Amino acid sequence: MHQKLALHPDRALPTDPAVRSIARRIYDEIAALPLVCMHGHVEAADLADNRAFADPAQLLVVPDHYVTRMLASQGIPLERLGVPSRDPAVRTEGDSRAIWRLFCANWSLYRGTPSRYWLEHELAEVFGVTERPSGQSADQIYDRIAAVLAEPGFRPLALLDRFGIELLATTDPATTDLAEHARLRAQGYGQRVIPTFRPDAVVYLDRPTWAADVDRLGEVAGVDTGSYTGYLEALRRRRQAFVEAGALATDHGHDTADTTPLPATEAARIYAAAHTGVVTPAEVAAFAAHMLFTMAELSCEDGLVMQIHPGVLRNHHDGIAGTFGADRGFDIPVPVDFARGLRPMLQAFGHSPGFRTILFTIDETVYSRELAPLAGAYPSVRLGAPWWFLDSPDGMRRFREGATETAGFANTSGFVDDTRAFCSIPARHDLARRIDAGYLARLVAEHRLEEDEAIDTATDLAYRLPKRAYQRLQPAR
Repeated sequence: MHQKLALHPDRALPTDPAVRSIARRIYDEIAALPLVCMHGHVEAADLADNRAFADPAQLLVVPDHYVTRMLASQGIPLERLGVPSRDPAVRTEGDSRAIWRLFCANWSLYRGTPSRYWLEHELAEVFGVTERPSGQSADQIYDRIAAVLAEPGFRPLALLDRFGIELLATTDPATTDLAEHARLRAQGYGQRVIPTFRPDAVVYLDRPTWAADVDRLGEVAGVDTGSYTGYLEALRRRRQAFVEAGALATDHGHDTADTTPLPATEAARIYAAAHTGVVTPAEVAAFAAHMLFTMAELSCEDGLVMQIHPGVLRNHHDGIAGTFGADRGFDIPVPVDFARGLRPMLQAFGHSPGFRTILFTIDETVYSRELAPLAGAYPSVRLGAPWWFLDSPDGMRRFREGATETAGFANTSGFVDDTRAFCSIPARHDLARRIDAGYLARLVAEHRLEEDEAIDTATDLAYRLPKRAYQRLQPAR
């Protein structure tokens, strides 16, 4: 017998009846606000192509490493989940219905996880599913979702309206020619879907594709990147191209938070050495730190907001990365020294009116120790929302409790969904709004805020703060 899937109207709100009543009133005021999605990984090409989604498994299981990593942790091989393999000896499951059945049969694995919350929201609110996933209900749910996906109104661009997305930022390599965004602009979406400049691939000298990526950077910029001077000019030109395409921010996923600048001659020497293929790990790290400082300097020129999120040991298992590629759920948090690492950058630009940086982490121990104090002191710093492993109900509560008393609300970025799972965007924003409503309700119940102030603050967190935090600043003159 199938178990019913029903979403409780008070899900994720506080359990205390008096506080829950206040939280419900706050949430009701913000639930329908437009979604401002300033950092995410939905592909611009998928939006520009505006094709129908393939099927339930290809939409909700195969590309979502939050989903596949839990199954993999229980010994289910990624190839059985349809994750494409680079190894011809590894047979990837090509039957989407079989993948979906496997996912549903293991639904119990997601109990207590944010993935469970997001998926339930998607199933019930987006697709109208009324049965809880299981081995018995898998085919019925698959057929229901497939029918919705076949509807003409369920194309990617139509979902921007259905989901209430006012603004969606994609994340794009520095080497892109922005052709997909040009196509979106031609379709009338240029002000609604905007690019974000991510240069990581061309600043880490030891990446296998670095030389080819730098050549491509020069090609799209129309500059010879054979020299360090030409490389900097190419970056400057591509940043300007992103600005002209509507970009508001850059994105930097560095190994550490080090921003120590190098003398120009030393940076040029290391850059030249990289072109010969002879560069040490210490030189790679020093050049990356120097370039993070340089990117801050360029942000002072063009006004792009600088997102920094260090502290991840990516592709922890070489075999998984080699067979299945990156972003397969094997990126693991590591400690980062933000206070010392960012000091050179903040010494130089922390009080510049033309500079802003948003700091993210997946190590929540630094919220109260380093990040909230930095955001609560420097006018150029905003504290990014909890994401990745931390945008869970309890993770977001701990963030508010650990950061607010030092940074306040105004020095934070508002919610950032950080997802490539397009249909989970409304679920992620909804959960964040419920958690914030609950936190603010407690402040009201403790007579630390008035209810009208709590509603105003909740509106800031859900809608106004992301727009303020990511507003492109006027370049310094």
